Amino acid sequence: MEEKIDIWLVGNTGLRNPNRIQEGFKAFANSPYVGKLRGKENEIGFMNFLNDQGIIQNEAGKDTSGSHARKWRLMFSKNGFIYPQVKKKDGDQDELGNLDDITPFGRTFLKADTYPAVQECYLRALSVEQFAMPDGNSYFSPLRWILAIMLELEKRTGSSEITRIEFALWGHTTNPSYSTGEVVDNILDLRTRRKQASSKRNFDRKEVAERGKYYDKKADNFLDYCDMNMRYLRISGVLQRKGRGMVIAPAKHILAEKLAKSTSNEESIVLQYKRLCEGAELPTDNVDTARALLNDLMMQMKSRQIMFDISDLPLNTATEINIARRRLENILSQTDEIQYAKEQCNQWQEIADYMELLIKGGGKRTYDDDNVIEVPKDETPAYLEWILWRASLAIDHMINKPYEVRGFKLDSDFLPVSAAGGGKGDLYCEFNDFTILTEVTMSTSSRQEAMEGEPVRRHVSDAVLKYDKPVYGMFIAVKIDTNTAETFRHGIWYARGDVKQRLDIVPLTLAQYRDYFIAMFRTGNANPEKLRELILLCETRRDILNAPGWKAYIGTAIDEKIKRMEKGLLVSKNKKVPIVPPGANICHLIYGEGRVVAMDVYFPEAKVKDKKIPYLMGIPDEISLYADGKSVLHERYGEGVIRAYVVAFQNEIMSLCFPKVFSDGCAKIL
Repeated sequence: MEEKIDIWLVGNTGLRNPNRIQEGFKAFANSPYVGKLRGKENEIGFMNFLNDQGIIQNEAGKDTSGSHARKWRLMFSKNGFIYPQVKKKDGDQDELGNLDDITPFGRTFLKADTYPAVQECYLRALSVEQFAMPDGNSYFSPLRWILAIMLELEKRTGSSEITRIEFALWGHTTNPSYSTGEVVDNILDLRTRRKQASSKRNFDRKEVAERGKYYDKKADNFLDYCDMNMRYLRISGVLQRKGRGMVIAPAKHILAEKLAKSTSNEESIVLQYKRLCEGAELPTDNVDTARALLNDLMMQMKSRQIMFDISDLPLNTATEINIARRRLENILSQTDEIQYAKEQCNQWQEIADYMELLIKGGGKRTYDDDNVIEVPKDETPAYLEWILWRASLAIDHMINKPYEVRGFKLDSDFLPVSAAGGGKGDLYCEFNDFTILTEVTMSTSSRQEAMEGEPVRRHVSDAVLKYDKPVYGMFIAVKIDTNTAETFRHGIWYARGDVKQRLDIVPLTLAQYRDYFIAMFRTGNANPEKLRELILLCETRRDILNAPGWKAYIGTAIDEKIKRMEKGLLVSKNKKVPIVPPGANICHLIYGEGRVVAMDVYFPEAKVKDKKIPYLMGIPDEISLYADGKSVLHERYGEGVIRAYVVAFQNEIMSLCFPKVFSDGCAKIL
């Protein structure tokens, strides 16, 4: 009999990221549309509600039919969070529950407050056999079926890995009416022939066309649906990313074996729906299986020499054992994240490429057939926080852990789940001598200042009170609105008790930060001190320029700083007076490296004409630095001229004549 191919969909192409579902479902649970998701009026109403809540972006009313609402409704029901529709031929809706009402399992999903808890909800949903088989009499679970294929691959090759093209052609196009042996035979044949092909892209195209002969829709669907299906399967936590494909997570191998033992059954769809809506059982609900999974995990951690202690936890019931296992999984996850952080310094070019995609508003970059990076256009806020977190990890030298730096959640592949919630800053990078708080936004409109001006200053103020060291703020956006720059130029905030603070917050475009980030790595200067130098340099003229002028100066200062790093220039060829940032690092031909701690200023109108002004942490509130780089204005002493900078070297503190020490070539700003 001639084969006829169909592609099963565990997700939806209109909602490609399952990590967004909980946010939308929480909004739905507090909406007037619970149990009322049918009919054009309700569909359009719910779609507008999601748009108003910021869950979706229905640009300029592009969707007027409510299709967005139908896609969300489908994913709510497919995962058992609301009661799905029972067809008349299958039974009575009343046997199950009120159509589109929230189910008991939906209530469990709403309470899932950790990522592992969310993953377990999806695992329970994906384990239910609710997809119709070709015979029309039985149902199967795509997750269980794919696990059976991958375990057979592991048995034959030693690895459970299935690549993207293998999944596209022989994963989501098959079901338990095939034998796993037959499917794996075809996968290994494909793998062997592809390895020998000179052009992998041409080979893949021909294979898709050949398999597409048995498929009555667009052959493009093989690959288009592939990434989305794999992403939904991975959220179960049993599978994880391997290149562009998947592999069984080592810590969940026993669970994968248990799930793969049953891939289909002949029970009615109503029974499957009941199981789904109540929260399907998992093998880990059994004491013996839960204990086997815990023991296997402990063995893996011991083999990796990862320290753990669960001696304080009871291990009598499946629930208690699973609590202990989740503690160990959290330790394992944190250990893997620390290792991931160490690798980022070697990933700086990819990080810069992600930034470029974000500047463009999202998109994809292909390195070769098996290496692609992508920023989904509807997930740019989460990816912006994520990539600047990776950039911070690449620069390194932080004393806090990588999972303490970020406020957003990661999935098991270290990809962002969603943007950080409100109430705290986006990235807290703590170093030995100072802390940098990075705030980001994809907003570029005049609303940017209204949305970010107050929260950013409040977060930096809170950090100033928390850390017993200088705190600097970086505000990074694709475009900086001038009103935002004006707010940060003043940087004034009143903390509790009306204590006035002058905050150090520099607004940078993502393109400016990217250029500086690349320059640091290309010149071997990737360290946090270089970031602080940039922040302090950008701040030097904020008091003497208006917002447009300060924005322009920041751009010029970054360009010149990059040139100095790349060309090793002390000052520009026309011998302009260099701007010396507060706390700048100085390299002297005789005394070596030192740090600017104060400035000697001559005030001709003052009674005591020579003053030492502290200049380590920033420009004092009462001082303004003129654009020439050598004159100041003091609130009490009037205008003055900088005669020297006080520099603390390793063995002594001394004054260096300014600007002579730089123009003579005796010293340079690092």
